[in-house]
Amino acid sequence: MEVLELQNKTHDETRQGEAFAPFTNEANSFKKHFYIESYGCAMNFSDSEIVAAILNQQGFGATTNFEQADLIFLNTCSVREKAEQTVRKRLTEFRKVKESKPQMLVGVLGCMAERLKAKLLEEEKLVDIVVGPDAYRSLPNLIEEAESGQKAVNVLLSREETYADISPIRLNSNGVTAFISITRGCNNMCTFCVVPFTRGRERSRNANSIVNEAKDLFEKGYREVTLLGQNVDSYYWVDETKNEVVTFANLLEQVALVSPLLRVRFSTSHPKDITDEVLYTIAKYENICKYIHLPIQSGNTRILQLMNRTYTREWYLAKVDRIKTILPDCGISADIIAGFCTETEEEHKETISAMEYSKYDYSYMFYYSERPGTLAERRYADDIPEDVKKRRLAEIVETQNKLSYQSNLQDIGKIFKVLIEGESKKSGNDWKGRNSRNKVIVFAKGNYNLQPGDYVNVQVTECTQGTLLGNIVD
Repeated sequence: MEVLELQNKTHDETRQGEAFAPFTNEANSFKKHFYIESYGCAMNFSDSEIVAAILNQQGFGATTNFEQADLIFLNTCSVREKAEQTVRKRLTEFRKVKESKPQMLVGVLGCMAERLKAKLLEEEKLVDIVVGPDAYRSLPNLIEEAESGQKAVNVLLSREETYADISPIRLNSNGVTAFISITRGCNNMCTFCVVPFTRGRERSRNANSIVNEAKDLFEKGYREVTLLGQNVDSYYWVDETKNEVVTFANLLEQVALVSPLLRVRFSTSHPKDITDEVLYTIAKYENICKYIHLPIQSGNTRILQLMNRTYTREWYLAKVDRIKTILPDCGISADIIAGFCTETEEEHKETISAMEYSKYDYSYMFYYSERPGTLAERRYADDIPEDVKKRRLAEIVETQNKLSYQSNLQDIGKIFKVLIEGESKKSGNDWKGRNSRNKVIVFAKGNYNLQPGDYVNVQVTECTQGTLLGNIVD
């Protein structure tokens, strides 16, 4: 799940594409240029930075104008049908450009490439290259093959690939926050999810390389890192030189110790893997953010069993209680699916009540979208009418909007330590940043000599449903 501005997201609002290019003008020194758009989760955005590093080594510089590119890549998502439809629509928009520039290559990366494989070349004649998430090292050879006029495909999954030795090029960076990928793949096999089939089995990256990347980012001026994985808290790596096991709690501590000025976040968690050890580690370090994304998906035990979520409603709510006991001020958000197979009205109401009990700060909310190849597609009938799904989703969104506003109202008068990320989109006179709980705070610059990357104390004076507003306090 994404690190986005604090607001509630429905299926139609989230997972939009973003064009990437380096924050500097280094691309001007290259003879060839690439353009890349990313869709989906934060892992895809992080992968695009790995792709950029590989392309950079091959003499390609980034451009924000796809009409000037020699190579266009779409890094795709298959979690929802709408995400794939968006990519296909975007490909049609590139067709005219390629007709006038036939030497330009178009490639599809990521989960959609992995799911459809060579079939994508048949369905989208425009596409020259198809590359799965574990095959980005093969890009130089694939590009060479495509330049010779052949279609190029590599969608092989790996049990070892973590790209630990590749230093990502930070794309479209604000110079303050950055992603660090720590795990790849997923073993959970939720019945609705295509990720295990598109990203393979779980594997954890060398802890030393993660800590070194965090140190390097801090030395370059970054002040916040987000540790990423499909199931980040299942991180498990064996340091054979020391004969020691590094768990997620151990890793969190190691990254936190890089500097007290470096904030640490993580995403996404599976509820079963948020252990007390992780919670106590978060509590121990001020610079580990007090925020946990804890997907519930449904508030009904029967539906959770159909989803293969491995926990019950009661167990999940007890986990929420445990988090709030050890971390009283911890922010919690969730993923929620409306209208899963066979869901009744009473079961839907249990999701609403679970939301009200958990008091989420915000959520990512969707109605169920059957994905080809998943266990749910093979086992269950997608039998909830679309109008019912949409109505239930609207009720979930309405509930979350109320919860978000209530949560923000409780922050009025409080003082928070805020990391300045940049100017507010609405006014150059205001800064925008986030507090430890991942809430966006907008506040006047005043006469203070501040810049992005600085920490400042802000007292909240008012709020909207999605944003806290305040003033700097000495």
